[in-house]
Amino acid sequence: MSVTPWLTLALTPGLGTGNLELLLDHFGSAAGILAARPKEWQALGVNEKLCAALSNPDAEPLRGQLAACERWLDDSGHHFLHWEDSRFPELLRVTGQAPAGLFVTGNPDLLSMPQLAIVGSRSATPGGIEIARQFAAHLAQAGLTITSGLAKGIDAAAHQGALDADGTTIAVCGTGPDIIYPAGNQNLAQRISATGALVTEFPPGTPARRHQFPRRNRLISGLALGTLVVEAGTRSGSLITARYSGEQGRDIFAIPGSIHSPLSKGCHQLIRQGAKLVETASDIIE
Repeated sequence: MSVTPWLTLALTPGLGTGNLELLLDHFGSAAGILAARPKEWQALGVNEKLCAALSNPDAEPLRGQLAACERWLDDSGHHFLHWEDSRFPELLRVTGQAPAGLFVTGNPDLLSMPQLAIVGSRSATPGGIEIARQFAAHLAQAGLTITSGLAKGIDAAAHQGALDADGTTIAVCGTGPDIIYPAGNQNLAQRISATGALVTEFPPGTPARRHQFPRRNRLISGLALGTLVVEAGTRSGSLITARYSGEQGRDIFAIPGSIHSPLSKGCHQLIRQGAKLVETASDIIE
């Protein structure tokens, strides 16, 4: 099956999950959606701006983006998973927040394996980093794939803990698959892609932009059975991941800390809101 129709839909601006589900249910396939006429889309309630985008897939910049995606996919280690691909992770699909496609570097089959997300502060304490490493290693040895966001601090420690325990880990990125952010995690990203996977919904060439990281966070939680927050302030992006996890019907875990530490306040807030307090990795496994 050609991925070009799905790449086209993934690159179409304004095509959210709701519209995609509506169109796919009616037309049966990505190719069927693109073969339809504007009045058929409009009859389903699709707005004029989206109809214009769908009716002109050869327009720039979409044509250039499509060519960049196809060049990126020439590498055998690069993959594009879409809704009609059996490898697309069902746990993400059922959230109602899944993108049209995922760009994957590494092992695409890993996305459907049982996962636990571990997230936390970029400015983590040495103690928090060690806790993240230990939890990730223990849980990876128990058979869970560790999923995180490749950020500095807790995210990087979680990935490293899983790798050091010869486990598997997935990094969900907020940039295109050809851009590693932060650049200082380039070596870590290479280690992850060798045995695990780097995943993003953003096409090649997409740089780091602030608004993309909350979108990334919904994928981190949507891929996983639950989310563990190790250290987080009250304004931490990790709390966004935890909120998504709750909305998606997944478990939320939090590690308590000192009442004097600003990086404990986000975790304590989650616990007050119903997150499971954990002190050992065994608490999560149980």
